[in-house]
Amino acid sequence: MVNVILAGPCGRMGVRIATLLLEEHDIKLTAAFEKADHPAVGEDLGDKLALSQYWQMTISGELTKVIDQGDVIIDFTHHTASLENLRIAAAAAKPIVIGTTGFTEAEKAEAAQLATRTKVVLAPNMSVGVNLMFKLVSDMATILDDSYDAEIVEIHHRLKKDAPSGTAMKLAEVLAEARKVRLADNAVYHRQGMTGERPVGKIGIQTLRAGDVTGEHTVIFGTTGERLELTHKAHNRDNFAKGAIRAAKWIVNQPHGLYDMMDVLSLR
Repeated sequence: MVNVILAGPCGRMGVRIATLLLEEHDIKLTAAFEKADHPAVGEDLGDKLALSQYWQMTISGELTKVIDQGDVIIDFTHHTASLENLRIAAAAAKPIVIGTTGFTEAEKAEAAQLATRTKVVLAPNMSVGVNLMFKLVSDMATILDDSYDAEIVEIHHRLKKDAPSGTAMKLAEVLAEARKVRLADNAVYHRQGMTGERPVGKIGIQTLRAGDVTGEHTVIFGTTGERLELTHKAHNRDNFAKGAIRAAKWIVNQPHGLYDMMDVLSLR
């Protein structure tokens, strides 16, 4: 049995992870924590989520107070909070699964360094379908040279704070790597006015925000005479939660290091 410590159990993703863990037979939630000033700290998790299975599980205000109560941490909070939780996990050699987006390059570098001291799955999207999309986009970009213009379009709900999405950026990184170019030199995030003819080899990354869209990503390869599109649509957050649970089961048996969902799903 794998025991889980859940960060942010009262958030949108936290609620779904806690709920879906109840459907599993070989992994369970044993502790939960929020940031110290969260109003739910000290409350009963079962009462808060209306899930009787979690009655008498108090929501902590510190990871350090519950870190010995589980085998692995699952974190879908905020990149600064996730990095601090990773620092604590690394000090305790505790495995951690992080699905948070918005990490800066410096934060990613620190995460990689901390992963030498523990086991980390860090992925911008835990969906099985999206990670298969990463693989397919890599294959497509390898076959379709830069005579095929590459564009990435993503849309999410109006409450999403980062843009472009972490998934869109990962798609762009996968595409750039497959074409053996630097994304920083070729990414186009904005077009306005008389932009002129589209330069060869650029990678467009466009962001839309509206309503309650859970998440949709499309990669377009267009050339004279044809266009190929690959789209993933998330209907709810359960696919991300299920992926995180799958990653938590997997990471506990791995050596120290930094992994992503491509490793979890054996897609490399």
